Amino acid sequence: MNTMLPSSSPVSAGFKVDISRGQRIGRVSSEWFSRPDDERYLSLSELHHAVKTRADHARARTVESSAIRVEATRDNAERLELIVPGDRQPIAPTHWSYGQLCSLVGAPATYMRQLPAPLAAINLQHGLLNYRAELVKTLEMDDGRVELRAVTGPEYGRIWDHELVSAVMKIAGNGTGDTIWKVPGLLDWSSMTHNPFIDITKDRTTLYASDRDVFVFLVDDTHPIEAGRLPNGEPDLFFRGFYAWNSEVGSKTLGIASFYLRAVCANRNIWGSENFEEISIRHSKFAAERFAHEAAPALTSFSNSSPAAFVAGIRAARERIVARNDEDRQAFLRRRGFSKSETGKVIDMVLSEEGHPPESVFDFVQGITALARDKTHQDTRLELEGKAKKLLESAS
Repeated sequence: MNTMLPSSSPVSAGFKVDISRGQRIGRVSSEWFSRPDDERYLSLSELHHAVKTRADHARARTVESSAIRVEATRDNAERLELIVPGDRQPIAPTHWSYGQLCSLVGAPATYMRQLPAPLAAINLQHGLLNYRAELVKTLEMDDGRVELRAVTGPEYGRIWDHELVSAVMKIAGNGTGDTIWKVPGLLDWSSMTHNPFIDITKDRTTLYASDRDVFVFLVDDTHPIEAGRLPNGEPDLFFRGFYAWNSEVGSKTLGIASFYLRAVCANRNIWGSENFEEISIRHSKFAAERFAHEAAPALTSFSNSSPAAFVAGIRAARERIVARNDEDRQAFLRRRGFSKSETGKVIDMVLSEEGHPPESVFDFVQGITALARDKTHQDTRLELEGKAKKLLESAS
């Protein structure tokens, strides 16, 4: 590993980075853009307290679908409530759980929401009485007002949001700089430097939770990794980063993505990423076991791992010359499934960004990822990025 500074050295200025290389990841930016202030947290401890408190006020259980009673009155044509076995008081479904309930019984949620509550109740009751699985799992919450947060099939395996946050806290502490893992700093576009030390505000945080999910993005951006040199002779610097997500109410899977990156900008786009890896776990019957044996250890492993293999792979790709003339370049890309038009564009990208035609595997990888960044269609972009990743891995 070649780091610019030992872990005990303070950083007083930003690190010069070249974000024209690698991939841009917009996942965190999408989260940042869509979150209101009450879904943004300034530390992992604050985030954990919020999601753990709601779990403490929740009750999960399995009930017979035919025993659930759906009620509505003509006095309130928009309000629908459920009587669940064991409860005397009716429970109001949230917008999300109502959609889940409709989906379970095969009713179109959008259409059902347009019906008067009494009519919708009749349809839902019929569906529950004839639900083939016969059992449903409910997640009910009582924090002064009882509501149904989720309703799923009997095989649903819940991983609580606070369990994921706890796993992150084991390696990242508070996420504010008390360990190497922290809310990312900020790219200064005028100087093209990434400054790791910024105040964590609601507008800059990358710690999020709503009533449906939790999302965390952290980096180790005070210990840059040098993986070779840029064409101008300056070091090509990377940082390690990961993001993780979960939904205890079934709106998404649990997942962890790890990668190397060169910078994070103000709207939380990840720039210059390489070596992207992802683990995804569906909330199936054995989800909790898979989380304990796969996802949580993966976080610890990534945190403790040396970037030596990554650096070696980048260096091997830089040193492996695969093309010395235009004919070689055309043949190299065409053999890997690139069209004549794409081949020309990749070569032009490298010539424009690197100042010379592609020669090494690394040159071609940079050209392919640059071409991918210009693609607006996600499937096309992901296909190109996959080819670049495969090519980079073949060099090591």
